[in-house]
Amino acid sequence: MTSRRHFIRQTSQAAAAMAIPSFITTSKSFYTISLAQFSLAPVFFTRKMDTLDFPAKAKNDFGINAVEYVSMFFKDKVSDKNYLGELKKRSADLGVRNVLIMIDMEGDLGTSDSVKRQQAVDNHTKWIEAAKFLGCHSIRVNINGDGTDEQIFDAALEGYSKLVSIGEKMDMGVIIENHNGPTNNPEYLAKLMKQINNPYAGTLPDFGNFIRRSNPEAATLEGYAKTKVIAEYDKYKGVEMLMPYAKGVSAKTHEFNADGSCKETDFKKIMGIVEKHKTKAFKGYVGIEYEGGFLRMMNPKENYLSEDDGIKATKKLLM
Repeated sequence: MTSRRHFIRQTSQAAAAMAIPSFITTSKSFYTISLAQFSLAPVFFTRKMDTLDFPAKAKNDFGINAVEYVSMFFKDKVSDKNYLGELKKRSADLGVRNVLIMIDMEGDLGTSDSVKRQQAVDNHTKWIEAAKFLGCHSIRVNINGDGTDEQIFDAALEGYSKLVSIGEKMDMGVIIENHNGPTNNPEYLAKLMKQINNPYAGTLPDFGNFIRRSNPEAATLEGYAKTKVIAEYDKYKGVEMLMPYAKGVSAKTHEFNADGSCKETDFKKIMGIVEKHKTKAFKGYVGIEYEGGFLRMMNPKENYLSEDDGIKATKKLLM
């Protein structure tokens, strides 16, 4: 016979289980799944969806309660407090965490021109302020410039360091993804982190970006389509090198096999590396960045999954 105390305990446990927030279903022991806005690039490039609707899309369609924004999709709103306030309200009402903003096309932090380099710092500072307002932990920046890789490195030591110092004052990480140009080389990026040696600096290892392309500054979709692969690095070794400095991870996918596995990346192997090398700096978010929709937009003849299906397929790999 069930005692009154036992009944109350069972009832309390059931109620507590029902109260557990839905993000638990998209969490592992050491990370929570987030969704990168670029996974839905086609609908944002064509303005079929506004960034304000992104948090609801992530939660309602994919059961994901953390999002990563892309600056180019709301670039004209970076200083618009009404817009940012609405975005913050919508995400909060949904119980969706704003994780980071990926910044593109705001100037080269590694340019040899000191005036342009300072302008790039100023341009990125506005995004630090926006990210702080939204409650993000970091912004993601690129390191590009003119001259040789070594010259870009030296210039970036000054430009990126300035931005990291600004981030430090605002308690905001300023992290670099292996994303275009010399930073696609993990040794280069790890060396930069060692030189900077600031806890507010960090990396965002991307599973699919250990490939260097020509014309990394292609500012248009047409320009990107004309780029060529000029170097490729071992992604597993690359993640090993970058994880000690990582504040997040970008789980990029393009294509899938019939069994649901990713064609270009062994997820079991690479997530094992992520877990093995997670550090105190790691904020606990692994972002889905399905790029098949973008690649299909570049070449409609290519047979990639739809954005929604690609996101769902990637999520399964991380569950």
